[in-house]
Amino acid sequence: MIEQYNQTTLEKALSLLAEGHVIGMPTETVYGLAADATNDIAVARIYETKDRPSFNPLIIHVDSIEMARQWGIFTPLAEKLARIFWDTHPSSLTLVVKRNNDRLSHLVTAGLDTVAIRIPFHPVALELIKKFGKPLAAPSANRSNHISPTSAEAVESDLTDRIKLIINGGACTVGLESTILDVTGEVPVLLRPGGTTTEAIETIIHHPIIRESKNSDEIRPKAPGMMKRHYAPSIPLRLNAKTPHPGEAFLACGKTIVNQNAMLNLSETGNLTEAAANLFRMMRQLDNAAHKGIAVAPIPNTGIGLAINDRLSRAAASE
Repeated sequence: MIEQYNQTTLEKALSLLAEGHVIGMPTETVYGLAADATNDIAVARIYETKDRPSFNPLIIHVDSIEMARQWGIFTPLAEKLARIFWDTHPSSLTLVVKRNNDRLSHLVTAGLDTVAIRIPFHPVALELIKKFGKPLAAPSANRSNHISPTSAEAVESDLTDRIKLIINGGACTVGLESTILDVTGEVPVLLRPGGTTTEAIETIIHHPIIRESKNSDEIRPKAPGMMKRHYAPSIPLRLNAKTPHPGEAFLACGKTIVNQNAMLNLSETGNLTEAAANLFRMMRQLDNAAHKGIAVAPIPNTGIGLAINDRLSRAAASE
């Protein structure tokens, strides 16, 4: 499973990514579980591989500021920080900006209108992204709640036969996840401390960073799944519905005998990976004022179905 980085390994990695698979990729922070950030099925496989319990937003990895601008809207503040920490003084900093490209999987952003972007300062990761030509979603390459891996061997011991390839790029030089900074407003908000110090950032912006508040919903939406009501549609969502009520749209999963115009099926075969990949896109399609609400068929609460149900329960929660 572990293969030393060379041209043959690179070609194999590019082929696997193009087919929608996930691979282990070295970065300067920790090893990442990388997949095509524009492919819903590939991103769903990240959650499935990690046993990730909920659809938390993922960081997309790009090879340049120019590529980053293709996927996010950079304010003057974001541009300044990107120039300093991604160009002049390369550092492990993730910037949360408004997304501007619908080709990006909505599963990556967990249905939010923002996207977390960073440049991984590792020659293997940079060449892989450059050759692939698209951003890679890449959370840490370990099962959820396990220790983040800083070597190819650590990835292999945790994920064993769950992925087809781990590129061995040596030990990670930073060994700590990136700092995440929300720069969608006038004042940056620290969502996660990491490899870039707050002091270094404050030196550049000339004023203190706002630290996230564990008690404030107002500055939590960019952070993964912290609010009870999260990523909700504009119309009511009713869960575990066998059939829709009059005026409701219906989001089915598996074989169904329901026959109505406003119906989409997450997976006609009941495949939960396919259902996860389709979830955000289909919810958006049914989120229409012409409907009184959206009725959602029961989803098995196993495997990635746990993440689907977590997402749905947040979307259906009362204000």
